[in-house]
Amino acid sequence: MSNYTKTNVGNESRAELHKTLSLTGAEVSINSLPAGASVPFVHSHKNNEEIYGVIAGKGTAIIDRDTIEITAGDWLKISPAAKRQFFAASDSSITYICIQVKENSLDGFTADDAIIY
Repeated sequence: MSNYTKTNVGNESRAELHKTLSLTGAEVSINSLPAGASVPFVHSHKNNEEIYGVIAGKGTAIIDRDTIEITAGDWLKISPAAKRQFFAASDSSITYICIQVKENSLDGFTADDAIIY
């Protein structure tokens, strides 16, 4: 059995990686919206915070009624209870990564969790 899993998302408008990578501690999705489009719903979560990274393009996020301009290079962390919705700008598509993890579940990170050989 291999200690890694590889996938290719191709050119899909939305790819969820929990199944294709057999993720056990996070959900990761890659999302693309064409210019003028939006996620068609407002949502929040019961337990999971989300980290959004804008890879290309620009748009807005509405989080608890606050409108936040977002562009390539921006990262957002959103608490579970926050209501959120994402929009591409009228003149630009947007591509972003969403990482979903259980709030307060991180025990260690980077060097604290590494075993150096």
